[in-house]
Amino acid sequence: MEEHPESKDFDQTEDDLYEHHRFVAGAGQVPLRVDKFLMNFVENATRNKIQQAAKNGSVFVNDIPVKSNHKVKPHDVVKVLFSHPPYENLLTPENIELDIVYEDEVVLVVNKPAGMVVHPGHGNYSGTLINALIYHFDHLPNNSSNRPGLVHRIDKDTSGLLVIAKTEKAMTHLAKQFFDKTSEREYVALVWGVITENQGTIIGNIGRHPKNRLQNTVFEGEDAEKGKPAVTHYKVIERLGYVTLVSCRLETGRTHQIRVHMKHMGHTLFNDERYGGEKILKGTTFTKYKQFVENCFKVLPRQALHARTLGFEHPVTGKKMLFETEIPEDMAQCVERWRNYAKNR
Repeated sequence: MEEHPESKDFDQTEDDLYEHHRFVAGAGQVPLRVDKFLMNFVENATRNKIQQAAKNGSVFVNDIPVKSNHKVKPHDVVKVLFSHPPYENLLTPENIELDIVYEDEVVLVVNKPAGMVVHPGHGNYSGTLINALIYHFDHLPNNSSNRPGLVHRIDKDTSGLLVIAKTEKAMTHLAKQFFDKTSEREYVALVWGVITENQGTIIGNIGRHPKNRLQNTVFEGEDAEKGKPAVTHYKVIERLGYVTLVSCRLETGRTHQIRVHMKHMGHTLFNDERYGGEKILKGTTFTKYKQFVENCFKVLPRQALHARTLGFEHPVTGKKMLFETEIPEDMAQCVERWRNYAKNR
């Protein structure tokens, strides 16, 4: 699931007019302008939009309207109202085709294509997996964030497997498995550089990057408390010249976990624009090599990450369910190009 520490939507009084957000500043919060503070939490919200909300009297600190230059301090409660309806009221069923891997009366396993947002949010109110699900299935149970059927999520440009709950019992049972870390999730990633060890484990607390609101990062030492515990197990599948194909198994499920952990160990995901992987990070300075990499970027215009394997205990039968999908065509083509490059070096 996507995680936003110490944040939640607050009670809505004018549901058809506003989108509401509520955040609590942490104990270690340094004084920071409220507009900058909100930019760290509200995805896709521009600073101009936040400042306009403040100008309209729609930004509150401890229930008092404030200007955009007001400094947020530890434990302050920050609220903002945007002139958009909350996404819960905008859930529109859309006839979007689903790649269904498995289905029975209580669970559904889908293979999400890259480019599809999992759930509606600020700036993404249509074309999501949720919009498709509520078109094809009636009476899906809501999770704790009022998202129908959703047990976990993967990023927009990550492809792969997701399990959907079709009943309240299934939702509770599956959510507990993810919380207790008994579910199985394996991803395939293409990363920059040659990973020398055949396998290993990355342990590092993950939290929002202090300077780049769109990124998460690893916090260590005295700063470890700024993040949440995260563990990723990796195993090399194939070394392909200046990149490595790797399998990653999640023990925890932090936002961008694999992307953050792999970058932290010096192996940013190939073409991961958000984390700098869209640059040529390894290789030669030859023009021919540069053209080769750029062609690979065109073949795979997203981060090279696919949720390949998903395992869980069936909520009713108790049977162990395990599903696996092939990596999609765009990623497969990119890997094959690197494979040929490595052979001809």
